[in-house]
Amino acid sequence: MTQQKAVAASKGKEKVVLTLSDESNYMAQRFQRMQYNKKLTAKKARKAKAKAALQHRAINDFSGCIPDGLGVKVWGLLDVERLNSCFTGAFSDCVYYSVHNNAIFVGADANQAAAFKYSSHQRAKMPTSLVYKFVPCGFPRTPYELERLYKHYANEHASHHDQVVTYLLINELLLVAQKLDKSLLDRTMQALLYNPIYRNLQSPIQGEEDMDFVVPQHIPTCFTCIKEDGTTALHVMHAPDPSQLFNLEQIVQYALIFGWPGLENIWQGIAFDFAYHMHWRTLFGFALCQALCATSAAKPAV
Repeated sequence: MTQQKAVAASKGKEKVVLTLSDESNYMAQRFQRMQYNKKLTAKKARKAKAKAALQHRAINDFSGCIPDGLGVKVWGLLDVERLNSCFTGAFSDCVYYSVHNNAIFVGADANQAAAFKYSSHQRAKMPTSLVYKFVPCGFPRTPYELERLYKHYANEHASHHDQVVTYLLINELLLVAQKLDKSLLDRTMQALLYNPIYRNLQSPIQGEEDMDFVVPQHIPTCFTCIKEDGTTALHVMHAPDPSQLFNLEQIVQYALIFGWPGLENIWQGIAFDFAYHMHWRTLFGFALCQALCATSAAKPAV
């Protein structure tokens, strides 16, 4: 075949017959157009995926209405109200809650944070692991943070320490959600309870070093005394002074030792949580009732 174009007449018009070189150029241009269309399609798919991801995050990256029973912590210079991460103390012994950070620590991190707090009486420093980049408060506050925490747990390239921490955090929040009443469940705990992927997670714990329990060093010094042999024991407290009926600190100290749930002598009217924290309003109501009630038949209430 020659390299020149052959021109033929067809119905009074000229018809161009392509040569081999023209056909090669045409195939090359067609291939380029196909490649361009493929890149354009892939670009549109990436944009659609990114848009869907942003919409998904917008829907799931907020905690919603915080249940009244869980309470809030006022945080930062702007006094932002955040969910109280204490969750009424409904977690196990491998968890340490920092009041100053409003954060949850688990496992070895919990023991280190508790030891630092009790020894220095200062705010415990947040761990530098990636886990607390995804969940700054330890427990996830939104369904989106829960998803990121689970993805980090399932990440094969994550460190062993991070996998243990994420596993403990997810399981502890699940235990908390199972203990609380349904009216106290926020959006994150509802997603955790009703999504089966968060159940029966494979444990990455390999030894005792991964499962350090928090050492109980938080007994207030006013409850303890030094014995003659140098050992520490609980101080024998006397009943609250009847002349100081509204000394709430004295009442709460006495009730924590002699009136908490589980003992035979239960004090009625004082609200406790799972960590045996007392509600100050119920303490005041208890003191007010004691002040108004009759001490005897001969001395009626005022």
